[in-house]
Amino acid sequence: MLSLHNRSTSASLNGGSGGVGFWGKIRGGKNKEAEVREKQALARQRLLTLAFDDMETVRMLPNTFAELEAVARDWTKPPPDAMFSLRVPVEFASLNAARFVAGPYIYLTGEDSFQIAIMGVHGLRVEIVSDAPPPPDEPPPPPPPPVLEMPATFNLELVPGQHVALDTTVSSDELDMARMEDGTTVDGMFWGKLDIVHQGDTHKMEFTGTRLQSEQYNPESMFDSRVVAKLAVATKPTTARCQLSLLTPDVQYCDVVLTFSPLWKLGITWPPAEKLADNKVKYFLRAHPGGAMEHFESEMVSTALYYEAIPDPTMLEPSDYIAPRNGFAMSFRDFIPHLMNVLDQLGMSMYARTNFINNNMAAFSQHKNIAYRFLAPAKIAAAIDIAVTSDPCIFLRLFLIFRGLNDDDVGIFAGAGEKEANTVNWREIVGWSEESKDPTMFRVLETSILEVT
Repeated sequence: MLSLHNRSTSASLNGGSGGVGFWGKIRGGKNKEAEVREKQALARQRLLTLAFDDMETVRMLPNTFAELEAVARDWTKPPPDAMFSLRVPVEFASLNAARFVAGPYIYLTGEDSFQIAIMGVHGLRVEIVSDAPPPPDEPPPPPPPPVLEMPATFNLELVPGQHVALDTTVSSDELDMARMEDGTTVDGMFWGKLDIVHQGDTHKMEFTGTRLQSEQYNPESMFDSRVVAKLAVATKPTTARCQLSLLTPDVQYCDVVLTFSPLWKLGITWPPAEKLADNKVKYFLRAHPGGAMEHFESEMVSTALYYEAIPDPTMLEPSDYIAPRNGFAMSFRDFIPHLMNVLDQLGMSMYARTNFINNNMAAFSQHKNIAYRFLAPAKIAAAIDIAVTSDPCIFLRLFLIFRGLNDDDVGIFAGAGEKEANTVNWREIVGWSEESKDPTMFRVLETSILEVT
């Protein structure tokens, strides 16, 4: 006889209804852990968008209505008596809630309406309805502590080649040295003036300057504006400024030719002169009684020709041009009335001598003391010769040379001052004659001035 027995390998395992099999326990444990992870993953994805006016923020979606209201109030911070309510647009709420609402919003009034609105949704948009002001911006970070003390170093050059460094400490009792009241930081590179005073018991240091706005400036290549002005004057070439007038008894056509020596060159001319050679120019004019001149090339009418003559800088030595042996010196205040008298002696009208002094007053007033002389006609012609196609022609050329003197240099002219200058026969020196004021003669009057420095 054959007997049948259950030979299954699982028959020995406890599979009774009162207990759970071994493999069942293992399988059941894994399923519960997976469900927990899935729930946590879903919970992390539930986000909340809070909207108030035109402002929005994103937070984690709370689990209860009380937590939601607390989050919303913490963000908007409404006053205690302000109206405050929450609503959800139907397109963001769950389908179960949206199907029972006819309007565009679901107003959250408690826990039940909140749970129904979030049922099955992964994110929620909640709009805040309130008459409170918008939530404030994040408060600015607290300002840094004030700077009441800092080290300072001044590297100074007393004279060329002699340097000194001053190490000190700058301190303030209560004012912040790093920032202004409006928060502007006081830093950068400044260009200005440092004033150090040591007089008796007074010892102080004061700096006045301007912050450089661009890093392209190098302080080593910058100069004080007053230094730049002096350099501009020093580098400007010495120039003789000349005005030539024609005085004729009747209308007359003529050519005026200027010829310069090799040691002189022509500068600007007005009206423009016609160039004949390197050192030679010409004007073609029609002269009228009374001093008017028609310049045909420029179609200009004027009472004088203006030109500038520039001497070779290598031959200019102020002490040689004006010295006690050939010139005179006096103070600026004495020089102006003295020059007016000299020009009167040389036959210039009151109008002409007033214009001459007024036109050069700016140059005269730059000096406390002035030394001067008038050149003889032969010396003028050796530098700049004038030829006029009119015969006879009377020339009167007044060429004034002057230079400024300091108080020490005035002592050199001890025997050549204003008193001695008043005794000089300037008419003889400049070659003045009675024909120079004869209205029936064709006359050429030229006034020139040259400052030697």
